[in-house]
Amino acid sequence: MRSTMRWGGVAVAAVVAVGLLTRSATARQWTEEMFLDKPSAGRPFIAAAGGDLAHAHSVIGAVRFYQAQPKDTFLDIARYYGLGYNELEEANPGVDPWVPAAGRLIQLPTEWVLPEAEHNGVVVNIPEMRLYYFRPSAAGTVTVTTYPVGLGRDDWRTPQGKFKITQKDVNPTWVLPESIKAEHRRDGKPAPDFIAGGDPDNPLGRHRLRLSLPLYGIHGTDIPWGVGMQVSHGCVRLYPEDIERLFPTVPIGTPGQFVYQPVKVGARGGRVYLEVHKDIYDQVPGMYREAVRQIDQRGWGEVVDRARVERAVLEQSGVPIDITRDADVDEVQDETLRSRTQRAPGPATASTRQPAAVRRTTE
Repeated sequence: MRSTMRWGGVAVAAVVAVGLLTRSATARQWTEEMFLDKPSAGRPFIAAAGGDLAHAHSVIGAVRFYQAQPKDTFLDIARYYGLGYNELEEANPGVDPWVPAAGRLIQLPTEWVLPEAEHNGVVVNIPEMRLYYFRPSAAGTVTVTTYPVGLGRDDWRTPQGKFKITQKDVNPTWVLPESIKAEHRRDGKPAPDFIAGGDPDNPLGRHRLRLSLPLYGIHGTDIPWGVGMQVSHGCVRLYPEDIERLFPTVPIGTPGQFVYQPVKVGARGGRVYLEVHKDIYDQVPGMYREAVRQIDQRGWGEVVDRARVERAVLEQSGVPIDITRDADVDEVQDETLRSRTQRAPGPATASTRQPAAVRRTTE
């Protein structure tokens, strides 16, 4: 019997990847120009919300795979493929993020369940560390673009709440709040009153969207590697190339919302998906209960496999997992979801069990 696994909503079968065995690995020399011209930035998706399982389309994108090359790090791979460091680390437990073995398959979690919020304007899901921008499309649908972000560290948490875009600035001057200047003094760092726009040390980068929430904004960064990490004083940081694409598309007055949803449930093609992230601010004590609540709220409880729900919650991979109760019992029994304590497959395993029905990237 062939063992089949459903991962990210795509059925994948074990195959012999001859190409990986014969392909020679050469070190990629990552450059800033490669990131600025990356094809992944700002890719639009079409989505449709609703509780009708037959018509709901609240899962976008598709999981892909990348073959690690010498000198790769998760920081470079994540940035090039439009991901945050956190997303790549969660999806590949056990893989060394600084020295992934050459030839190892790295799962690119470029598939997302949309957050439970009004699909209008900007929505930032805090534990996911990802921004979604919704615009009206054809009747009953929306166009979605999505970007990874860096957010507030634990002692400067990014708040929940609604806001509007009130101002747009190019090369903004950063006026340091007294609280941040006091922190800099305690840490022995310079504490100027402001840092001029265009200064390479300006943490706002080249573009800023001011928010109606005082002291908070959506902007670029002078430290791209902080995207997908809790490194800011509460503001939302994007890769420079991502904010450059987002900035001109968001008009003043656009509504927005910060939400906190480590658990997301969605549907596509009549199937139900569950995406679970780490509870970075410890706001949701019962992750399984929250998953069940969302499933039952949509009326999908009768079509999901509770064992799959439990495993997805345990794993917290940040990847949408197909939790639909399958008529094919063998597929359900053969499915294996990696525990976070297990190591990901090594190069030898990857070369003989490479997912074939998923779009592969071996650049």
